[in-house]
Formats: sequence, structure tokens, C-alpha cells
Amino acid sequence: MASEKKPCLSGRGLTKIFGLGNQKTLAVDHVDFDFYEGEIVSIVGESGSGKTTLAKMLLGLISTTEGEVSFLGKPRDIRSQKKKREYWQNIQAIFQDPFSSYNIFNKIDSVLLDCIRMRGGANLSKEKKVEMMTEACSFVNLKFEELTNKYPFELSGGQMQRLMIARIFLLKPKILLADEPTSMIDASSRATILDYLLKLREETGMTTIFITHDIGLAYYVSDTVYIMEKGLFVESGPAEDVILNPRQPYTKRLLNDVPKIYEEWDLSTV
Repeated sequence: MASEKKPCLSGRGLTKIFGLGNQKTLAVDHVDFDFYEGEIVSIVGESGSGKTTLAKMLLGLISTTEGEVSFLGKPRDIRSQKKKREYWQNIQAIFQDPFSSYNIFNKIDSVLLDCIRMRGGANLSKEKKVEMMTEACSFVNLKFEELTNKYPFELSGGQMQRLMIARIFLLKPKILLADEPTSMIDASSRATILDYLLKLREETGMTTIFITHDIGLAYYVSDTVYIMEKGLFVESGPAEDVILNPRQPYTKRLLNDVPKIYEEWDLSTV
């Protein structure tokens, strides 16, 4: 039960305003939340609802206008580059565009070696590093020996997302934030990527936060769902409660985008 666990990431009054003067845009509006150790949380909303802005704030990629983020029960401190790097050892992300997630000049073995170094493995033997990279690739059904001389852009979108999961397998952060991780890959790869992400949670026990517009996906993967509209959390709770018994018109409208599910109120086959 989530109540028996400790929050690993919390927000109080978290707010983001873009712009100046009369051109201000309120992207995230004083949201509160607690994400618990080991749970899968989905933040669901349409484009422009503020969910990706919130994700960037949680990652420390953009500053907060107001409010506070707490990590493992303490106020997050990312004021220096050293503190930010320490924080990033514990929270990692997979973004929707796999093609923009890599340095095009780095070969795949270099990408994976960076993960080993980030986890303090710089002084490990070459053999041990190869063993770790091979295991990480095998976890997502990739063969490391076939990738060593390749660049990420030589892979398909689905393979690149699997490589991102292999990176997370090596890094073993406490929190994984997956921002629309299947939206830019072909349909045949989407279920595979989701299965690997769920397997990764089972393997490591990390907290996983899905950012998605797909409420059916949220039901399939989540313990807890937050519905976001115009920068606000308008509804939240256990996935079945929110999706099978929605209270807010906005949540019902999101469900209406999946007509068969909504009409029958039967999400068992999603």
C-alpha cells in the first residue's frame, strides 16, 4: 500500500509562470503531490495542460516560480552543478523523441560507459564494464556486440528507446520519469517498450512517473493517476477509482477520446 511507504518525491505549491508583464502564462498552478517509493504514477492531460512543464521542473531542467520540491523527505537542493549532478544520479528521464536524446558523435558503447562512470564504476576492469553493458543490452533484447561500432542514429526509433531503458538499467536511479515514451515510435514497438519499462520497475523497485495524454495507457500501467488541466491537478487517486468513476468533466472528456472503453466502462482489456 502506498500509505505504508515514504514519499520519494513531493511538491507543495509548485508553480511555473513563463513570460513577463502582460505576456505571462501560468503553466503550472500551485500543485501539490506525493509520489511514493516503488509506485507507478501517471500524469494525464491534453497538450498544453502543463504536464511536460511539470516534468521539467521535477527534473531540475527549468526553475520553479513558486513552491518547493522535496526529495526523500528533504527540500531538494540543486543550486550548484555538483548538487544537480548528485540529484540526477537519482532521477532520470526517457523523453518522447529518442532521436534528440543522444549526442550524435558518441558511439553506443560510449553512451553506456558514461552510465557506468556516473554510478562510480570508472575504475572497474574493462571486462567488468563489458559484462555490465552486455547485461543491460540483453535486458532489452539488444546484442551489445552488434552495437559497439554503431551510433545511436543508426538504430530504429524502437531500438533507441530500448537503448534508453538499457541506460536506466545501468544507472538504477530511484525515480524514472517517462515523458510520452511511446508516442514517436511505431505501433508494433509500443507494447514492447511498455513491457520493458514495467519489467524495469519490477527489477529495480524504482518509482516510475509516466507523462501521457493517453488515459487508457495510464490505466494499464499505473497505481495512481493525476489528471492535469490548465496547470492544475483536477482529479487524482488510485487508477481504477479515477478512470472507472471519474468525477470531473475533463476526466470524462479524456475518456470520451477512447469511445469503446468509455461506453462499456470496461477497461480490463486495455
